[in-house]
Amino acid sequence: MSTTGLSSTSLRTIGVVLLIVGLIALVIGIIYLVVPAHSLPSFMGRVHTVSGHRSKRAIASLVAGGLLVVGAMIALVRSRAYAH
Repeated sequence: MSTTGLSSTSLRTIGVVLLIVGLIALVIGIIYLVVPAHSLPSFMGRVHTVSGHRSKRAIASLVAGGLLVVGAMIALVRSRAYAH
């Protein structure tokens, strides 16, 4: 048991969940950059009159995804350290 009260299994689970959510956020950010706004799927906020890209949403998604992946790596490294 660690000093924070989380077991290595809990930290590993948190790390895996953060990694999956972070990778999904990164993929969504890339989609926002690559696909024109009028061609986005409706659940991503399609805009019919705009021909550009959704840059603000892409940047926000990429930053959030990057932070989540970093958090996942920290959790996974700590889970391995607490397991030993």
